[in-house]
Amino acid sequence: MVSTASGKNGTWRNWGGNVSARPARQVTPASVEELAAAVRRAREDGLKVKAVGTGHSFTSIAATDGVLIRPQLLTGIRDIDRTSMTVTVEAGTPLKRLNAALAREGLSLTNMGDIMEQTVSGATSTGTHGTGRESGSIAAQIRALELVTADGSVLTCSEQENPDVFAAARVGLGALGVVTALTFAVEPLFLLTAREEPMPLERVLAEFDQLWAENEHFEFYWFPHTGSTNTKRNNRSAGPERPVGRLAGWFEDEFLSNGVFQLAQWAGRAAPATVPAIARISSRALSARTYTDIPYKVFTSPRRVRFVEMEYAVPRAALTETLRELKAVVDRSGLRVSFPVEVRTAPADDITLSTASGRDSAYIAVHMFRGTPYQAYFTAAERVLTAHEGRPHWGKVHTRDADYLARVYPRFGEFTALRDRLDPERLFQNDYVRRVLGA
Repeated sequence: MVSTASGKNGTWRNWGGNVSARPARQVTPASVEELAAAVRRAREDGLKVKAVGTGHSFTSIAATDGVLIRPQLLTGIRDIDRTSMTVTVEAGTPLKRLNAALAREGLSLTNMGDIMEQTVSGATSTGTHGTGRESGSIAAQIRALELVTADGSVLTCSEQENPDVFAAARVGLGALGVVTALTFAVEPLFLLTAREEPMPLERVLAEFDQLWAENEHFEFYWFPHTGSTNTKRNNRSAGPERPVGRLAGWFEDEFLSNGVFQLAQWAGRAAPATVPAIARISSRALSARTYTDIPYKVFTSPRRVRFVEMEYAVPRAALTETLRELKAVVDRSGLRVSFPVEVRTAPADDITLSTASGRDSAYIAVHMFRGTPYQAYFTAAERVLTAHEGRPHWGKVHTRDADYLARVYPRFGEFTALRDRLDPERLFQNDYVRRVLGA
């Protein structure tokens, strides 16, 4: 087990650059036993414990001045069970490594988010999701998990074993213990055909229910200060495989979506008055395209332009009204918003604090370029989103507290009661967890 004291260079920062912490010590356990020992030692020393993945959360959910557990040595596939069609993977495994390893085995997750830099435990603990008509978040694909609790014991949880813990710990916010392994449902590798095309916002909103119903995975990006969107429909395909060509892929996904977009963000940050004009150009930059490939190459894409993000889940039936209200707020506010708004969906699931818990959901995500003041825009957006009983993504900027969250999550008390039982001394608490769950 590697343990480093937090000295001059002991500051931890998240990917978005908006959260930092100075832990008393950082621990990199190489086994579940070493991790459990680190938890017990922290408890004896009177230090709080948080585990951190790749820092892709924009909230301080993983920040601590106690013991920071880094799981990068807990990686790799433990087991593939082709009878039950599951894969068990160590908690620190990055999603990109899991996706590539599964593809080599002729297997795939059913659905995934649009980036794959996160660790499997970090992604699931915060409720990371993609878009899907019938298939839910990454956490909704978990079939079992292993958890080190506050007394250093190791719990195995599934629908059959410790089912109450399983219901909550799939999206556990790091508040119930440290996840050490996850078992996911997998299926034989399949092909997806992606159809990307620009479409007027009003048409997307008018036809949203139809677009959602006709496609397994539908999402769109609206460019503020314009009436334009870029839509993406992903559906299963019998083939043949027709991936994006190397040159076309580099031009659209790297040069336009990352390189030119980065320059546009710099220009907008330096001269905010130019943002609406830049938005109009950006909304016309990407042309329609269709391609067919294996799932992770269709669902995910590189995100090299750093940003800060807020995302809320609203009832799917409230999406069009909510987005129209958000557009009206931006149009009349004088705000200059240089990043597109991302809209996705998920079916209801049975996870206690999943943002889709018990209700079909639509996600509205707002972003600002890293280093650009975002508070005024996010405050205005949050006012609209909370008016529709929005549930904030646990890993993205928001100002909600336990009182609000208890109103929008019917099973909130179930989660806090389990936390009282598993962590009565609040070993896994930090300021963020205290705010969202209560003391």
